[in-house]
Amino acid sequence: MEKIDNLDKKILEIISNNARIPFKDVAAECGVSRAAIHQRVQRLIDMGVIVGSGYHVNPASLGYNTCTYVGITLEKGSMYKGVVQEFLKIPEIVECHFTTGPYTMLIKLYARDNAHLMELLNNRLQEIAGVVSTETLISLKQSIKKEVPIGLQREETKPISLDEE
Repeated sequence: MEKIDNLDKKILEIISNNARIPFKDVAAECGVSRAAIHQRVQRLIDMGVIVGSGYHVNPASLGYNTCTYVGITLEKGSMYKGVVQEFLKIPEIVECHFTTGPYTMLIKLYARDNAHLMELLNNRLQEIAGVVSTETLISLKQSIKKEVPIGLQREETKPISLDEE
C-alpha cells in the first residue's frame, strides 16, 4: 500500500468534515492547486482509503424515529453467512457486525415506532433459522458521529501521573 502523507491526511480531514466542499476550497486550505487535490483524492480512492461518497439521510425525516441496536445470539457461529443473507432482505437493518463477546452478531436498525420495532423483532429477526435470542437496546439520542481520527500531527496532551503534584 502506498504511503499516506500529511497532505493526504489534511485532505481527508477536510472532506470527512464536509464531503460537499468544493475542491477549490480544499486546495486553498491546503495551499496547493485544485488539480493536485483532484489527483490526491483519486489516488486515495484507488488505494481504497476513500470508500464511497454520498449524502447522509436523516432517518427521522423519513418516519424512522427509533434507532435500535440488537444483539443476536446464533445457534452456531458458522450460521453467520446465512443469517446475513436473511438480514439483507430487511431494509430497516443498516449495519451488521460479527462480534466477540456476549453476542454472535450486532445489528443496527431503524423502526418507525415501537410497534414497528416489535414486528421486526418478533416476526422477522426471531423467525430466521439459527437465531436463538435477541437483546434490544434503543438509542435515545446519538451524541457523537464522526469518522476515525485521520492522524494529522497535532500536539498531544501528556497523561497525568497520579504520583505528580
